[in-house]
Amino acid sequence: MRRKDENNIANRRKVLSIIGFIISIILLSLAITLSMNEEKIAREAKLDREATNLKNSGASNISTIQKASSDLSKNVNEVKGQNTVKENTSSNSILESNSNVISSNSNIVNDVQTSGTVTNETNTTQASNNTGDNESKNGDVNSKSQFIMPIVGEHLTGFSMDSLVYSNTLAEWVTHRGIDIKAEKTSIVKASASGKIKAIKDDPRFGLSIIIEHSDGFQTVYSSLLSSEFVKEGDTVEQGQAIGTVGNSAVFETAEGSHLHFEILKDGEYINPDIYVK
Repeated sequence: MRRKDENNIANRRKVLSIIGFIISIILLSLAITLSMNEEKIAREAKLDREATNLKNSGASNISTIQKASSDLSKNVNEVKGQNTVKENTSSNSILESNSNVISSNSNIVNDVQTSGTVTNETNTTQASNNTGDNESKNGDVNSKSQFIMPIVGEHLTGFSMDSLVYSNTLAEWVTHRGIDIKAEKTSIVKASASGKIKAIKDDPRFGLSIIIEHSDGFQTVYSSLLSSEFVKEGDTVEQGQAIGTVGNSAVFETAEGSHLHFEILKDGEYINPDIYVK
């Protein structure tokens, strides 16, 4: 009888040991599961924060591009409006000129019928006009030959104010008021002609820019610069003098890499630099 009781006690201990082992395994599993859930929740919260930051950054960039595109579209419309006004003014001038010519021819015919001296007067007038034309042409040639290329390099984008060119940076068709010259970063940029430094500014579209005033109503603009360390506003510079270094600061032309954006203006209007640079 005693032996039987001892066996029962031993069996109960075994059962209790097994039950305790199973409970330990269950508790350990629960602890591992809770730990994994906490890590998962932490990762998901981190991913949510990163996604929110990316979304906010993307919205800011989109807003910047939209503002830049809006400014560019406004400039294109202004250029088109200016061209329309010029065309109308030119048409009116031509009509007035033709009317004056017709009136002049009628007067000449009448005078020829009454006097034989008109021929000599007409010849004298034509000679005077030819002399004036020659002087005007010589002045134009002198203006066109007074500029040099500010840097030597491949032309990436040419002057185009009457038609649109495709911008890889903005992914749209735009006008282009200067020429883009490819050059290594930090390459020296030289003054295209003698003049005075009118301004050194950080343009929101074309980056760090230097503006030089010249004689006869000319201005030259050097943009997308890295630095303007050689000059300051108000300085007088000579043709070929170093004024800055090449960079890639033009927001509207970042896809072109390091280059110089070069413009020439005559009486406040943009003109093709290729025509005036020797």
